[in-house]
Amino acid sequence: MFLIFGVSQNEKQLNFRQRVICKCCGQFGLVTVWMRYTYFTLFFIPFFKWDKHYYAGMSCCAKTCEISPELGRAVETGKVTELNLDDLKFDCRQSDEPPVHRCPNCGYMTGEIFESCPKCGKPFPR
Repeated sequence: MFLIFGVSQNEKQLNFRQRVICKCCGQFGLVTVWMRYTYFTLFFIPFFKWDKHYYAGMSCCAKTCEISPELGRAVETGKVTELNLDDLKFDCRQSDEPPVHRCPNCGYMTGEIFESCPKCGKPFPR
């Protein structure tokens, strides 16, 4: 008798899309969530998954970040339908680009350092 089994890794795009203004590039984009996992197969049939990691990604600038397993499971089951971008830890800085400052009020972006926004006059957060 032959047993054919294996262990492999896969990614699954979750049914989640949220239109937002990206905090990294300032463009309109979609936040998508996917899950990366390891699974066991027997006769090419997947039996169980483990080592699940959940990620959020921006469609506009391709920035990604890992999200907590609890939040990922809530998105997967449909309990969470909207993510707060302030809770996600996207690495927005590029090593070869100057820092970009974005006004939280009007969205104006500048590479220079100002105390307040040149467009709307609101102070930049410190």
